[in-house]
Amino acid sequence: MPQGKPSAEAVPEDGLTTRQRRNRPLLVVHTGQMKGKSTAAFGMALRGWTAGLPVAVFQFVKSAKWKVGEENAFRALGRIHETTGEGAPVEWHKMGEGWSWSRKAGTEEDHAAAALEGWREIQRRLAAEQHGFYVLDEFTYPMKWGWVDVEEVIATLADRPGFQHVVITGRDADPRLVEAADLVAELTKVKHPMDAGQKGQKGIEW
Repeated sequence: MPQGKPSAEAVPEDGLTTRQRRNRPLLVVHTGQMKGKSTAAFGMALRGWTAGLPVAVFQFVKSAKWKVGEENAFRALGRIHETTGEGAPVEWHKMGEGWSWSRKAGTEEDHAAAALEGWREIQRRLAAEQHGFYVLDEFTYPMKWGWVDVEEVIATLADRPGFQHVVITGRDADPRLVEAADLVAELTKVKHPMDAGQKGQKGIEW
């Protein structure tokens, strides 16, 4: 697929022009057992920021205390946009920080309610076309655990208005979500230093 062009056999007969297909918002799923799912999503979000798409990251499992390098980088990009106008606005939300929902000690029902509240907020933002690029990090888990309804997620994303890319990450993506997505990547492990007893390190794992 040189220069991002599909093969002649893959061109659909949908009546759309090449430009229309190129400017179609995508639903992307990064799943699988290997590390790198979120990292790949953040890389796509970086491209979105460069293209002027307002970026919003929503982390569904990591707590407010967990820091990742990409968060610091994107917050810095948000400040760059505010001062120079370059790129686009950036928002980074995670449980327990800067948002109404929180990951606190409590029952599974408490966590389920918090995750559902987070999804409701995303639904509101999609309806308002508030961002151009969403990363729903580790969002497969609330769906897997039954905290958020998979069919509702698929219907909401299928009907989202305007131009809004959405990338969902996490292991064990529901087959229905995989079927609905435009792009699905499954990361599989070939080799990992942790297999040889090496611990995670700054700059690689976070």
